[in-house]
Amino acid sequence: MPHEPLTQADVLLEGFLALDTPEGFRAELIEGEIVVTPPPDGDHEDYISLILEQVITRSRTKMQFSGNKGLKLKSGCRCPRNHVIPDGTFAPTELRLYRGADPWMPCEGVALVVEVTSSKPRADRTDKRHCYARGPVPLYLLVDREQSSVTLFSDPEGDDYRQHCTIPFGKPLSLPAPFAFDLETEAFI
Repeated sequence: MPHEPLTQADVLLEGFLALDTPEGFRAELIEGEIVVTPPPDGDHEDYISLILEQVITRSRTKMQFSGNKGLKLKSGCRCPRNHVIPDGTFAPTELRLYRGADPWMPCEGVALVVEVTSSKPRADRTDKRHCYARGPVPLYLLVDREQSSVTLFSDPEGDDYRQHCTIPFGKPLSLPAPFAFDLETEAFI
């Protein structure tokens, strides 16, 4: 039986899925590039914790959280399907989205993804933003440590978000429904 030849993108995806990433590291396939990230530092985890606490205690809709949950997102550029691991993923509790999910799950039902920049912020600022918009993930929250700012991207269309709001650390940021509360960022300073 003849087999269809594998494309370069197929070979890349197969190689990515076969990776044996060292413990604590994470590997992502973003826009046709395999990106391996070391474990996060304490400040990175502190930002995630501050956001998580506020969402769980103040969100109008009860939310479930997953740290480092693999998402399969629509393709772009040279990649057949992006495999991205947000620093944080929120979904309405009533959906029980994470129960029984594969390690790489589709993003349907995800309400918000959170990224905190690392020493190489380009992926979070640009590449991941486009991946999440294509998802489409309704809301993308970016904590940019280098810029001392928080940006909420919303209203995804195509491969980008039509709206964004950036505030400096210390100012509140309004999160729309289903969250419907002001995220306080004074502790980010």
